[in-house]
This record gives sequence, structure tokens and C-alpha cells, in this order.
Amino acid sequence: MKAYERHVRLAQRKGRIPAVSVAVHRADRPLWTFQIGCDADSRFRIGSITKTFTAVLVLQCRDDGLLDLDEPIGKYLDVPAHGDVTIARLLSHRAGLQREPHGDMWDTLRAPDDEELLATLDRAERVLPPGRRTHYSNLAYGLLGRLVAQLRDQPWAAALAGRVLEPLGLAATTLEPTSRAVPGYLVDAYSDHARREPVLECRGLAPAAQLWSTAADMARWAGFLADPSTVDPTGAVLASSTVDEMRYPRAVADESRWYAAFGLGLNVVPQAGNDRILHVGHGGAMPGFLAAAYGRRGGDGVPPGLGVASLGSSGTGAEVMQLAHTLLTTVVADDPADLEPWRPGEPAPADLRSALGRWWGEGFEYVFFWCDGRLRAREVGDPPSLPPAVFVPVDGRPDVLRTESGREAGELLRLTRDDAGAVVRMHWATYRFTRGQEAFDGTVASEPG
Repeated sequence: MKAYERHVRLAQRKGRIPAVSVAVHRADRPLWTFQIGCDADSRFRIGSITKTFTAVLVLQCRDDGLLDLDEPIGKYLDVPAHGDVTIARLLSHRAGLQREPHGDMWDTLRAPDDEELLATLDRAERVLPPGRRTHYSNLAYGLLGRLVAQLRDQPWAAALAGRVLEPLGLAATTLEPTSRAVPGYLVDAYSDHARREPVLECRGLAPAAQLWSTAADMARWAGFLADPSTVDPTGAVLASSTVDEMRYPRAVADESRWYAAFGLGLNVVPQAGNDRILHVGHGGAMPGFLAAAYGRRGGDGVPPGLGVASLGSSGTGAEVMQLAHTLLTTVVADDPADLEPWRPGEPAPADLRSALGRWWGEGFEYVFFWCDGRLRAREVGDPPSLPPAVFVPVDGRPDVLRTESGREAGELLRLTRDDAGAVVRMHWATYRFTRGQEAFDGTVASEPG
């Protein structure tokens, strides 16, 4: 824990941040928190981390059959302009809408209310063609909040409280600042003076940036985004498969440098030099505040439900943004998940035993094996970090399985048997798999050409 604490102290000192609050959530250890200049119950503005909550509300509507992500928002919400952009593109910042609503909100420090947001939408530009590339938009999330309110027939804030915050026990996450709120500051670049920043009420942009919270709540939220089965085991908020869908990259943040991507409301950040390790979550910025909440997926030793939040009371203390990523890496290095012992399992079903072992397809060698109640396959030489393909039976179709995940996900695996019932040939995604290496015309590779 001293290593965690030192990382926080270094970030606070280097970033000159008046107050910092950090938390590490994991399902196999007690919550760890550390603060400088505040206490564990201090509330910070979390800015755009709010967008991840709005995205979950939208996906809940989809799962409840209230919308289709690939349909235009105008099908569900009466808008005076831009009604043709799809909900999926709004979620992933690919709708091409300008960043903010019409007007000079950052000069006046007055955000439009719900009615103004819609009334002035025809004055907001489409700065890029939809789907062309990533263009971050707070306006898009204001519209998504209105969409949720329309479909749920209640205010966005009420839907958030009843459908997300309460089921997950995020009692310290609120729409408005409480008596525990810390002030936000702008720290002078040429002295140690910290000047208080004004508090902006987001009003119609609340679904994009309004929320206040603690590090403990946000670390738990990050754990949910990375590993929902540990935080929400019954799927009361969202099915794990839907959170998987949210994490899937839809567009890179920068087309010339693939350092991060946007999923459906989530940032996906590959970790340089580490095979298949991703940090998923979001950062946030508001006058006087910076925040980050990320969970970790992939790699050896990652604890279940690992999430970290770092919250700071300075709009210029950018070190707080990297701190969450640094702590995620440090946790795994210093205190990895406990190793579960290997235990003998059940044998493969009789009808699949002859399918186990080595097969060749497209000139490459594969191993098909039985583990945890599923037929699986991986190419010989695949790195251990690459998940195998996993197959499930297709109801009513003997000797046909579907690839549930991994390589060729969604494709069929067909088994061909000899007269004795042994599997002698397979077709996976229509490619032929045989026990020996064969050319595409069926001749054995070792035979003379």
C-alpha cells in the first residue's frame, strides 16, 4: 500500500493539486482509499465520467426493447435538426455534431436547459459527416439524456438514481453538490496561488457532465465497467454481455495514433508494451476539477472487479488523469489476484472425444480441447493471452456447433463422422479441417507435387 500512497503523493505534488482522493476497488480485497487535503467522504465533480452513466441508461433502453442503436434518434425524440444521426454514433462520438450546444456557454457560464437544448439544435453545426471519424460532443450526450427521459417518461436524473445508482449502492454519487463538496481551483502557473473556480450548473447538459461523487463510488463504478459480474452479479443494472458490447471499440480517438478508442460511451485504452491489456472507463474535466475512473481487463494476475478512481480539485492538475492508469498497473504488479489451483474436471462428452486433439486448416495446425464444459480451439503458437475459440451446440442440429467467442465468433463448426461415428473431418467457417496437413485440393502436403 505504501507504493500506492507514494504514487498519489507524487501526482499531488507534481500537479500542485489542493485536494486529491483516490480509491482502489477489487472484489478480492477490502477497498483501499487515500486522500490529501480532504477525507474519504469528500465529493468531487466528475465531469464527463457522467457520460458512462448516460450510456448505460441508453443500453438499458435498448435491452428493454425501447430503441435500436442503429436507428436515428429522430425516430424516438422530436428534434428540429440532426434527427438522422444514429444513437450508436451519438454514443461513440461519431455523429459529427459540434462539441457544445449553440452559444458561448463557457463565456456566460450558463448552460441551456432541456427546452433550450432542443430549441437551438437547428443552430448547431454538423461539423463532420456522420461516421467519418471521432469528434467528441457534449451536445450529443445532452440529446441522449433527453432520449432516456422521453423513453422512460421521467427525468434523466430520476432514471439514473432508480436504475443505476441505487441498485449498485452508489449513494455518494449525486446530481448536486452536498455539504461534503470540495471547492475546485485554478492553480496559477507562476505562483502557488489557487483561485476558486465557479460552479457551472450543466442543466440540459447534465447527462454529459453534471455528477459529483467520491473516489470510492467511482472506483466501484470502474470495477463494474470492467467486470460487471463481480459488482452486479444478478445483472440488475445491465447484462455482462451488454457491458462487453459497450467496451468494443467503435472508432479510434486519433486515426494516426491508435492510443485509445471509443466504444459505446466508454474509453478503451490499450496499455503500451502489454499484450491484450485494456483500461476501460472515462476521464472528466470541469472548472476546478479533473477526474479519472478506469477498470482493467486482460493480462495475468488482474484481480476480479479491479477499478481505480482518482479525483482532484484542480482544473490544471493533469497528473490526476494518469494516476488511475498508474495505480491499475501497480496493483497488478504488487498484489496480483490469488492463483486458483488446477483441479481435475469432467471428461468430454462421448460424441466429442474423437474431435479432440490436433487438426489442420488452411495449412496451419490447431488444437481442439475440452475445458470447463465447452469445446475449445486455438491455433498452435497462439500467445497464451489470446482467448481460445469457444463452441456451443446448435439446438436441433446434431454435429453442428456455433463459435460463441474468440476466433471466428458467430461462425459454425460442422463435424463429419465415419461409419464408426468418429469425427474424421470438420468445417469451421466453411474451411476444411483435417487430421493431416492438406492443400486446398485435398492432397496431403507431404506428397510430391
